[in-house]
Amino acid sequence: MKFRLLFLFLLGQFYFTGVHAQKQFKALMVTTTRGWHHEALHTAVLTLQQLGQRNNFDVVLLEDPNGFTDKYLSQFSVVIFVHTTGDIFDTAQQKVMERFIQSGKGYVGIHSASDTEYDWDWYTKLVGRMFHIHPAVQTAKLTVKDNSFPGLQGFAGGRLWTDEWYEFGPEKTSGLHYVLAVDETSYNPKVQWGEKKGEGMGALHPVAWYHDYDGGRAFYTALGHVPQNFSDPDFQNHLLAGIRWAATGRK
Repeated sequence: MKFRLLFLFLLGQFYFTGVHAQKQFKALMVTTTRGWHHEALHTAVLTLQQLGQRNNFDVVLLEDPNGFTDKYLSQFSVVIFVHTTGDIFDTAQQKVMERFIQSGKGYVGIHSASDTEYDWDWYTKLVGRMFHIHPAVQTAKLTVKDNSFPGLQGFAGGRLWTDEWYEFGPEKTSGLHYVLAVDETSYNPKVQWGEKKGEGMGALHPVAWYHDYDGGRAFYTALGHVPQNFSDPDFQNHLLAGIRWAATGRK
């Protein structure tokens, strides 16, 4: 009798541990920089890892760029480009990323992920729009463009937000769903870097969007230049919603 009770207890413990050890999904963070290195990168990585811990999904940092292979990526549901810059993948790694998305998986780009791989046409379409220029860091008003997408409640009502406001080039693909924008009347968008100028984007200046692409899903947010923003619960909810949708397809 005692043996039977002990067996049932151990079986229950095994079942309990197994159920609670199972995570929703796994996310891979890519942080490679071949250009500007953002001060917020370290804070961003820690925040995403903590976000995963609180919401029962694994967040793994890519430590060996040579390990970016089909076999390695097969365990992940989403790849997150965190403050990446420049040309970070060779041709073989680019093909790995393409096959990953084509298999029905997801991509999330944060801030300078749109300042990455300009010559990789497939990637520019994955992101949706690429970085062109930005003025000095300023405080401006945010506007929610799509209330049906989760994680935006904290940005409603003209929320003031301090960030580096990217001006983007034209759409690289059709079907972008804009969820968040910045009001250009609330800050000065004009800037000039030598012969390169920024005049703003007009009535619609998007800063976050999502879309289906090449069999998978992509979410991008331009927010996140300022390190302190990653401690803001509203920004964390924004990131969580984007990661969850890209990984699972569920809003």
